[in-house]
Amino acid sequence: MYIKLIRNEPQGSAITGRLVINGRWFCNTLERVGYQIPALCYHLAVTMSPKFKRLLPIVQNVPQRSGIRFHVGKVPKHSTGCVLLPDRETENNFTNLLLDIQAHEEIILEVTDFRPGTELGYNTPCERELQQHAVDARRAEQRYYEFHPEECK
Repeated sequence: MYIKLIRNEPQGSAITGRLVINGRWFCNTLERVGYQIPALCYHLAVTMSPKFKRLLPIVQNVPQRSGIRFHVGKVPKHSTGCVLLPDRETENNFTNLLLDIQAHEEIILEVTDFRPGTELGYNTPCERELQQHAVDARRAEQRYYEFHPEECK
């Protein structure tokens, strides 16, 4: 599954954004200027948060950072790097969606900084997504030729 976090331009101490799942808007987000994670591709998982004492999505392999999660927050000061979601219902829906998915599929988060004059990029695949499509295509081709050896090149 591919999830995108598309950030808007910073305003004061806040960076608003949009969380897009499979090409569809899911919710708005909030981050704190100066604490946001770099705009890259990451793995997402759901684990128990020692701080919040509940299951929450965690962004893995953030350079020189740890414990970056998605959780509820209303103002930028509620975050020291985490991505804030608007309410507990949205947090629960997002967490439950990821729990269902992570059992059988890798979850990729692409964080992008929006640039004025460009499209929102809801359906633009990230480099990691393109690489995975190429790997999947090669595997499918190999499986096909295993069952159809007479068609081998």
